[in-house]
Amino acid sequence: MLILPNLTTPFEESGGKRSASYDEVITYYQKLDKAYKEVKLLEVGTTDVGKPLHLVVVSKDKLFSPAKAQASGKCIILVNNAIHPGEPCGVDASMMLARNLLENDIYSDILSKAVICIVPMYNLGGVLNRGCCSRANQVGPEQHGFRGNAKNLDLNRDFVKGDSKNARSFAKVFRAWMPHIFIDTHTTNGADYPATLTYIPTHPDKLDEQVGRYMTESLTPALAEYVERDGFGICPYVYSRKQTPDGGIMGFFDHPRYSSGYTALYHTMGYISEAHMLKTFDERVRATYSFLLGVLTQVEKEGDKVVELVNSAREADKRKRSLKVGWELDTVRVDKLMFKGYEAKYKPSKVTGLDRLYYDKDEPYEKEIPFFNHYRAKESLQLPSAYIIPQAYERVITMLEANQVEMHRLSEDIELSLDMSYISKYKALDWPYENHFYHRTVETEEKTRDVRFYEGDYVVFMNQVTNSYVANVLEPKAHDSFFRWNYFDGILMRKEYFSPYVFEELAEEVLAGDAALKREFEEKQANDSTFAASSWQQLNYIYERSPYYEQTHKRYPIGRWTGQKKHLPIVP
Repeated sequence: MLILPNLTTPFEESGGKRSASYDEVITYYQKLDKAYKEVKLLEVGTTDVGKPLHLVVVSKDKLFSPAKAQASGKCIILVNNAIHPGEPCGVDASMMLARNLLENDIYSDILSKAVICIVPMYNLGGVLNRGCCSRANQVGPEQHGFRGNAKNLDLNRDFVKGDSKNARSFAKVFRAWMPHIFIDTHTTNGADYPATLTYIPTHPDKLDEQVGRYMTESLTPALAEYVERDGFGICPYVYSRKQTPDGGIMGFFDHPRYSSGYTALYHTMGYISEAHMLKTFDERVRATYSFLLGVLTQVEKEGDKVVELVNSAREADKRKRSLKVGWELDTVRVDKLMFKGYEAKYKPSKVTGLDRLYYDKDEPYEKEIPFFNHYRAKESLQLPSAYIIPQAYERVITMLEANQVEMHRLSEDIELSLDMSYISKYKALDWPYENHFYHRTVETEEKTRDVRFYEGDYVVFMNQVTNSYVANVLEPKAHDSFFRWNYFDGILMRKEYFSPYVFEELAEEVLAGDAALKREFEEKQANDSTFAASSWQQLNYIYERSPYYEQTHKRYPIGRWTGQKKHLPIVP
């Protein structure tokens, strides 16, 4: 007779007051792996702190390899926990969920439809930096981890830029398993209100139309209804447009730096669960558990449809020929949301003596508030048939490889006529943001140029399931492009200059040989008094338009090829 080990979690043993530590979590899943043949604990990558990234796979049919799971046609769900280790609700909820799915026959139909993958703890550096007090605005647990990782990075800003080993490992895991649904578990900050749980769905404006419609009209309402029936208040993430929710809330637009924004590049239906910080830890964990089980319950009913919609969107992406950029909130299209809240009031602070905000729980309300849940793109960029990437940019290649982007290499040195972007305007942040001086403003001028590339440079053809990912990282104007994250800052600095007394004679020759430039120069002299009073400005104007000016300054080095594959010399 098989004697099962004690699989009561530290959370349960403590009466809902304690979250499991790293060693307790791994030991627990090791015991679960040993007790049930339907579960496997895998090491799937490295992390910045040196410990392995783990993945727990729960599969009734023992589909413990990505290839077998995908070939089965089952819905693959990936749950990510402790990206912010001070918000560990999902850590403990997932431990109970994995056990209960295996112990209880009532979940047999769920396991027939789904393969459940769980990252027990993602930010291991933050997990190990454990203490009582880094979440000053949160009720419990007794001990929890820290938001920053071993490099003090917020890993939920790192999915595209890939500064951490964690992010690069996650990309490989994600691309191997290609889940249809992704859930990242969190605890929220912000306003006070009755709901125990809020959620951020991948924004439908950025998804495939059919996938977005299904999430908005079917999956999300069914999920919210399940959690409500389970006894927990739930509503969309309270992202207040003003100081308090009664002024309206906004849909959160999850750009690719965020986990669900990254997974959306592959048309995965993504959710960020956000348990409310001021509810007890016990309530938060159980509400998160309900949310996870609610997703699985819907997969039991419509998992085939989820798989069909996501797979169809991925196939369509292979033919993707445009990219929307410059997303901004649409303040004209406003929905209404029935919201349960507490009246926001002010009273003198006992600390500062000044007015302070508080929420009066003796005055709850339920009323319609504005819900700004639509975004629009300022422009749409046309995509090439291929990108040509100089091999010098090793970090770009590393990230593309982590995302399993198929790449070819040029078999010889060659000069190609390509569409090239020149950075005409950019503005970086004045302060460091997540290890970078992010370029918040980017404007480009497009030119066709003959550019020299070399044997071994990379070619990425835009006929892959990775098309959305590739376009979002390689198009410099995309919100989380590699350019914005400083991968190419070397092009922004000139390497050669001129001495005015030397360039005087050359400037004369340049103007003498270029009638159009001479005319433009003289018009500027006549109409711009500041320019006319500065000999350096005038000489520089000529220099920047002369053959002596370096052609690579501000030229984005990745070229757009619009021709056919057969016309490029690539290694067979």
